[in-house]
Amino acid sequence: MTLENILKSLISFGLIFVMSSLLIAEENKVENSIENPPVDLIVYGDYVLTMENMDTEGRGIIEKGAVAVSDGKIVAVGPAKEIEISYDAIKTISGEGRILMPGLINGHTHSAMTLLRGLADDLPLMEWLQNYIFPMEGRFVDKEFVEIGVRLACLEMIKGGTTTFADMYFHPKTAVDTIDQCGMRAIIGAPMIDFPSPGFDGWDDSMQAGVKFVRDMKANAHPRITPAFAPHAPYTVSPEHLVEVLEVASQENVPILMHVAESETEVADIKDRYGKRPVEHVASLGMLDHPMAAAHVVHPDEAEITMLAGSKISAVHNPTSNMKLASGVAPVPAMIKAGVKVGLGTDGAASNNDLNMWEEIRMTALLHKVTSGDPTAMPAGDVLRMATSMGAAAIDMESDIGTLTSGKRADMIQLTIDRPHLTPLYNVISHLVYAANATDVVTTIVEGSVLMENGEVTVLDEAAVIAAANKKAEEIKAALAEK
Repeated sequence: MTLENILKSLISFGLIFVMSSLLIAEENKVENSIENPPVDLIVYGDYVLTMENMDTEGRGIIEKGAVAVSDGKIVAVGPAKEIEISYDAIKTISGEGRILMPGLINGHTHSAMTLLRGLADDLPLMEWLQNYIFPMEGRFVDKEFVEIGVRLACLEMIKGGTTTFADMYFHPKTAVDTIDQCGMRAIIGAPMIDFPSPGFDGWDDSMQAGVKFVRDMKANAHPRITPAFAPHAPYTVSPEHLVEVLEVASQENVPILMHVAESETEVADIKDRYGKRPVEHVASLGMLDHPMAAAHVVHPDEAEITMLAGSKISAVHNPTSNMKLASGVAPVPAMIKAGVKVGLGTDGAASNNDLNMWEEIRMTALLHKVTSGDPTAMPAGDVLRMATSMGAAAIDMESDIGTLTSGKRADMIQLTIDRPHLTPLYNVISHLVYAANATDVVTTIVEGSVLMENGEVTVLDEAAVIAAANKKAEEIKAALAEK
């Protein structure tokens, strides 16, 4: 064969090889596009705590795991290598040196009350409410107050890893608009009370406003914010009015948020008025059969715990607030043992004085050990469930949040474990309950949207939020000085 023919053969072979390579690459591209569907986000964790089927044997914890997210929902949860070969992500978040887990659920708060933080301390509940909080609210609470206070609360909760909260306070539409901008998930209760309150002359107009709020929210359904009715408490709302709330809540198919059995004073007051204890009282009104997140529930007796266990009413434990106001210690272990759904909450920053759910988690574990004299009371896993999976059930949202489960909403957080107080690590759950704190949270995600990454909040101007809160506080101080 001549040199010319040899060169022609080589060129021909080269072209065939190149064409074959291109065809193979195209086939692989097609195959990969089929095998690896695109997702919006993959989040990794050295430890992925799913909160599903969690036990002392380590089930529910995936080492070197990942979660794939698309359209605000969790698509898959599993070992990182399996997720990587199954999905192509537009964005990824490293999990090196991090725990990935469901976002925390604050089952009871008054978010705008961040602006009353530290204003009245070291007082009994009724004196604190009637002589300080109610008068202060009547004087200062308006839409601007709520907007500034809620934005500050959202900033604090995002930085601390809370992704969902149940709120009851004035000007709920303003709260909804503010929370929407902040990207969080919430249940917002329209406030109702028998006497004059910010924006209302009394029961009739607060009830009418509450119904309008709920119906407007239902007509324009929000993917992250659920409306509710929030009568204040059995001692501030008459039986007739509570029945009115129950009837319209049933018609509109929305939950109720209410303080119940918070103090011994309340128990005595309700018994004097109606001849029943607080839980017995609401039961006699037919409220056991409607979803209600009852805040505090510090003083139920055994019969009332049995009533709650067979009902649609859950209890939300607020240990720090209860201790600060000397309201007592709720019988949480007994309620959980009986089958009551029990969540965790911070209450408002005026009675806590922060919105730090990690503090509530640790306090719950320790408080019930020391008061019972039993170091095995409230195991760490049970407490963590109260802030996640059981907490979701307590606010009737367990089908959407509370665990890292395929099909649920993508609400999750990462905590760094590369800190002295988290070193060494033997047990992830122990660390989260007894050692972790809000400053360890580095990533907060709600509905698949990243609200904080690497410790930087992406949805709010932190300096501007703090400046606005301080400015409003100066106005309040100046007004008080003029008294």
